[in-house]
Order: sequence, then C-alpha cells, then structure tokens
Amino acid sequence: MAFPRNSLRAFLVHAKQRLFTAIQSSERVTIVAGNESADLDSLTSSVLYSYIRSLSPPTGAFTPLYVPLLNIPAADISLRPEFQVVFRHANFDPSHLVTLDDLLSDEGICLEPENTRIILVDHNSLQGELGKRFAAQVHGVVDHHDDERKVPTETDPEPRVIEKCGSCTSLVVRTLRSSWESSTDGSSLVSGAAHAQGDSLANDASVTRTWDAQVAKMALASILIDTTNLTAEGKVTEADTEAVKYLEAKIKLSPKDATQWDRNKCYEEIDAAERDIERLSFEDILRKDYKQWTENGLGLGMASVVKPLKFLATKAIKNPSEDRENQFVTAIGDFMAARGLTIFAVMTRYTSPTGEFQRELYVQALSAGHAAASRFAEQAKEALQLADHDVPDLSEKPGSMQPSSEGPWCVVLPFISLFVAPILCVR
Repeated sequence: MAFPRNSLRAFLVHAKQRLFTAIQSSERVTIVAGNESADLDSLTSSVLYSYIRSLSPPTGAFTPLYVPLLNIPAADISLRPEFQVVFRHANFDPSHLVTLDDLLSDEGICLEPENTRIILVDHNSLQGELGKRFAAQVHGVVDHHDDERKVPTETDPEPRVIEKCGSCTSLVVRTLRSSWESSTDGSSLVSGAAHAQGDSLANDASVTRTWDAQVAKMALASILIDTTNLTAEGKVTEADTEAVKYLEAKIKLSPKDATQWDRNKCYEEIDAAERDIERLSFEDILRKDYKQWTENGLGLGMASVVKPLKFLATKAIKNPSEDRENQFVTAIGDFMAARGLTIFAVMTRYTSPTGEFQRELYVQALSAGHAAASRFAEQAKEALQLADHDVPDLSEKPGSMQPSSEGPWCVVLPFISLFVAPILCVR
C-alpha cells in the first residue's frame, strides 16, 4: 500500500520507524542510497526519490515504502552546515534521517541481503561495507556520473538512468515527475495530518501545496549549488533548467511560500553555509566531502574542500614555530594512515578575492603509490590543464597543481584508479 499523502517530515519519521520494524521482524526493505561523500545532492536525491516513490510505488515494487539512506554516521551530519539550511526550508530534523548507524549492530549490518533491495542515487557503484554485502541487491539507479557498469541493464520496475547532468536531483525530478503529479492529483490527506504538522490551513489543497513547496525547496537546494544557480557553463543541462522551472512552479502554487520565495537569496544562503568551515578541524574538513575505495589492492581516497590549500595548510598547524610544509604533509599522512590509504587527493574549489573561480589539486602518495601518482601527473597534465602551482606555506611542493578554470575538472579521478577503472565525474 502506498504511503498516504503527507508531509516530508511525516514521511521520514514513518520510513525510519518502518526500517526498525523490518530489521526486527526480518521483513523486506527497499533502501535508496546516496554516495559515501553524502553531499547535498546525495541527501536530496535520495530523500526525493524515496518520498515520491513511496507516494506512488510502481507495479511490481519490492516494497511499497522506500527508505532514504544518508550514507554516513549520524555524527557526521554536523560537518555539513549547508544541511541545516535545507532542514529548515523543508521542515524536518537531522534526527528524522536514516544513517549508517541505523543499519549497524554489534554484529555488523542488520539487514539480510535476501530481504533487501538497493536503489542508487548520485553514484552507480555501491562501495564500502554496503557494497560488500549488497552489491547483488542493487536493482535501480539514477546518477549523473559516468557509467561504471555495475548496475544490471535490466532493473524494472525501477529506473536505470545514468546521464550527465549538473545535479543528480534534476534527473530524479525528471524521472519521477509524473508519479509526483499523480500522487498530488489523486490522493487524500491522512486524517488530522495538517494539524499534526502544525498547519492550520483552510483546505486539503493548500496543505498539500505547502508540503510540495517544502519538498521543492529541498530539491532546489542541491540543484542550485551544483550548477552555481544555473550559471555554471558546460555543466548546466536542460534537465537542470527544466527541474528548476518545475520546482519553482510548485513553490509558487503554495499560498504560504509563493510570496517569500527568492531563488537567488536561497542559493546565497546555502552557498555561504557550505563554505562556513572555519570552525572545523583539519581532519573534519577532509572528512566533510570524502570518498574512499580500493583499486588494484591500493587504498585510495579523495576529499573535496571549498577553501584554498593555503587555508587548509593553516588548519594543519599545531606548532607555529615548526616548518608549516612538514606539518601539512604530516597531517595528510596521519589522515591517510588512519584510513589505510596509499594515494590521497585533495581538490579545492573557491572564489578568489577578485571574484575568479579557482581550483587546486594536491596529491600525496606512499611509496607503493609513487609510480601511479607520477604517471597521473604526466598523463593527466594536458587533459586537466594542470600547471605547477606554488601555495604559500607549501611552496614548490611536488604534486600541488593548479587546473585552469576552463579545464574538464570532471575527469580528475582516473589517477586514483590507475587508468583502469572508468572515469568518474566529481563536483
């Protein structure tokens, strides 16, 4: 039975409760999982897919309820200040989300593979412990990275959509738009639902429009961030522009939200929150947007940072009287050792004081990864338009390079995969 029409907040509460029941009773469960970096796009695409699909599940669905998974421990939500802005706009709390903590017990992952189906959003290869246990249970995907061909070609009744786009959430909107409309047109409210959510609106239509507006604002958050408010040349696609148009129309239908909505203001608020990382420690900055996997037996990791390397270098300083470069290299080395990494990359993106968009790439490798890192530096230099780059406090550090702003930043990952895994696209 489909989830009755209700708010996003009520849905998330219900989905989490049903997950616990399924674990305790060994019942079936469908998980919609974002990627391991758990950025804003992974959050919104997994929640949006689960919400709409649960309102209007397809014939033959493994379960009628879809549970969104934020693919990190609950404690790591605090590393993402931009999430707090989204929670407020969409009217739900971090405690309502399902995280990795909810799937774990002292014995490991609680779910049994035979009772589980996984839908991937914002990635198309399930990694980590979930990948080891549930790779064969992946039966659907919506993603905007290059196809790693890990998801079966036949996933009916779930979609298999892998297509270049500014934001994965845009593809989820396009894929499930008709389902969203059908759930709006033909559904009735749960008795007392408006009052349970603190609403005192006059009729069912205005209540559902308010709920739709909350969902739309959540979805818009990641699309606007990933496309720089639809201004990122070479990244924005028709799917992005159409999704923004559709979602803004949802907001404008809500009497409660139409007069207050300002897209530019929303983008600026979330963008400022995402860049507010001064309070975070060196390690937490690297953990905030981090991916890790294994290739050819080597532990590989990558962190994306919204500040320049100079800022990161200052965060690594423990003793101002000691050499800053050594402290940075040591701090990176400690981060790698704690995670068993052989090669680690830090990618930065930021706006210079003169308003220019800048990007940097720093690579550090253990001896076992030196050959691969050197091969990357030579073979990817032209493709990524890399240039040697002196960073204050890290002057002439090998492996610190500056891609031009026009370079195809989406193809940074091949070096980590030693040129044998498919090229991935990262924001």
